[in-house]
Amino acid sequence: MFSKRFGMIASAAAASALLLTACNGTDAETGAAAPASSPAAGQDSAQQLNFLSGTAQQNKAQPKTGDWANDPGKPAVKPVAKKWVQLSASKAGTLDPVVVNGAGFTLYRFDPDDAKPSKSNCNGACAVTWPPVVVAPGGKIFIDGVKKSDVGVVKRDDGSLQVTVGGWPVYRFSKDLKPGDTNGQGVGGTWFGVTPDGKKAGAPAGGQGGGKAATSVTLSDEKNFGDPSEGLAGSGCKNVGRDNSASSLQASGSLKIWSEKNCTGKSKVVDGDVADLNTIGFDNTISSVFFG
Repeated sequence: MFSKRFGMIASAAAASALLLTACNGTDAETGAAAPASSPAAGQDSAQQLNFLSGTAQQNKAQPKTGDWANDPGKPAVKPVAKKWVQLSASKAGTLDPVVVNGAGFTLYRFDPDDAKPSKSNCNGACAVTWPPVVVAPGGKIFIDGVKKSDVGVVKRDDGSLQVTVGGWPVYRFSKDLKPGDTNGQGVGGTWFGVTPDGKKAGAPAGGQGGGKAATSVTLSDEKNFGDPSEGLAGSGCKNVGRDNSASSLQASGSLKIWSEKNCTGKSKVVDGDVADLNTIGFDNTISSVFFG
């Protein structure tokens, strides 16, 4: 009798073990995986990638693959996951330093995105104009002058893996038609080349790269801050009331000035007071400013 009862208990225990195995460690009611076996999506994705020091060429990457597949002169029109991407600290136009890809195209960051935690908010038509730099699972990221600790990936809404620098998702600009173009710099007051540590390229120290940004500015019609003058304050893009009149400005931080309304046209990042806007080519030229 004892032997028979023991056999029934052993059989029940074995059945329970098989059931747990079949459920793959999930909660039987919700189907949710046990926390101990569920790493964060970003960490899991990063673990699937290979980070290699140096350029793709130095690592003897196969020609016409990865970043090299974007032929110079042909704009990217949609995000395509590459088997490898390259991140190089370089110079493009007046941006120094700025990160470029393996074909020498400038990479950008988008202010409405998030870096902590990483999150891309550029989808749909935005991702056509600004193709995300996406890498295939198990792919390679060649890092050249960029710290490995500043590089990662984030899962986009469509499931693809977008490369991040300093936590910021990075993109190309479809209107950059050749290596070294920086046509995306300052577009809409929200797009900027990305530095090797994830800040905004072209921003002065302590300015829009992550330091103190101005929240107000006084624009004066005369040099050395003479009257008449006009004040602007707030956040984002602001059009000036008296177009193309300023010859000097006063600000307690960094901001971007534009030659056209709605933060378009020629632009310049300034940090603090400018007694004579002619020295930076903006005398009687300011039509809008961007606080950010």
